[in-house]
Amino acid sequence: MARKAKVVEFNEDAHRELMRISSSQKAENRLVRRARIVLDCMEGKQIINIAAELGEQPDVIIKWRDRFIQNGVDGLKDAPRSGKPVTYGEEWQKVVLEKLNEKPPHGLARWDGPTLARELNTSEDAVQRFLQKQGIQLARMRTWCVSTDPEFAQKAADIVGLYLNPPKNAIVISIDEKPSIQALSRTIGVVKAPNGKVQSAIKSTYKRNGTKNLFAALEVATGTIHNKVTDTKKRVDFLDFMDDLLDELPSHEGVEYHAILDNYCIHKRCDEWLTAHPNVFFHYTPTSASWLNQVEIWLGILTRKVLRGANFENTADLANAITKYTEHYNTTAKPFIWKKREVSGSQIKDTLSNLSG
Repeated sequence: MARKAKVVEFNEDAHRELMRISSSQKAENRLVRRARIVLDCMEGKQIINIAAELGEQPDVIIKWRDRFIQNGVDGLKDAPRSGKPVTYGEEWQKVVLEKLNEKPPHGLARWDGPTLARELNTSEDAVQRFLQKQGIQLARMRTWCVSTDPEFAQKAADIVGLYLNPPKNAIVISIDEKPSIQALSRTIGVVKAPNGKVQSAIKSTYKRNGTKNLFAALEVATGTIHNKVTDTKKRVDFLDFMDDLLDELPSHEGVEYHAILDNYCIHKRCDEWLTAHPNVFFHYTPTSASWLNQVEIWLGILTRKVLRGANFENTADLANAITKYTEHYNTTAKPFIWKKREVSGSQIKDTLSNLSG
């Protein structure tokens, strides 16, 4: 004969709470099932029938019925578990951080997770979890360049002022060069990877076919690019480029040309040329502050779009590719928008322990 569920005594508050849990959309599924078990027992249903309806074993029904009888609704929660003793507590974490402040072993330049775990004779997974939780990324690396120019603020303000509020009747141009661009001939194409994805491919061996130098000038107001490919990057090449640039730029009475340049030697000691061109003014970026020169942005675009992973059988092919891309770029050229950014000193610290200092 099937056993009948033991009569469960309850009060209205307990019944109301069980009803709330059993119909809840947010409560854990296991709590909902346990509440339904107790509610069925309250109704006097047989244990075997409750088990069949809910897909549980009879001893499970008995367990949660008795837990409710002993402890009320709180008895339906999981009992505290002793669990595995904490192995990676605060002391262990302190040891990890202290080890990171030491010089890595075996001539390594920096620590990595597996090396750290071996040196501490501890779990590699535990080390990785701790580093991730702390936001410590040993494999990633930042580079920085901080200007030590004593006139940094004055020079930077001058250049940013030219971007944001240029003089009236003036054309602002950002100038730089990309030297020693290699004409590399190599096999390029596509391959199908083992996972089925198609990828670009470049043969690892290549032939050097000479180099070219590129002078580039950006019209800040329009985004138009002017450039010239040369064999060398001497001062005479630079001044020849400036002559050609003045012929290409808009010209009218009283116009001034303000050129933003870095401190490379060929840009200096051009007094004779500047005397012959009194409407041209050179503005030099602070030392170690090439990011202030907007044409650097376009040179990066050129590298990604034209030079990286390309095949050039000779320097003429290289020069032709640069010229064709520049012509195409200028058809839709737009000015770069200068955005204010905070310029501060280096935040680098030599160890983790003084990172917050």
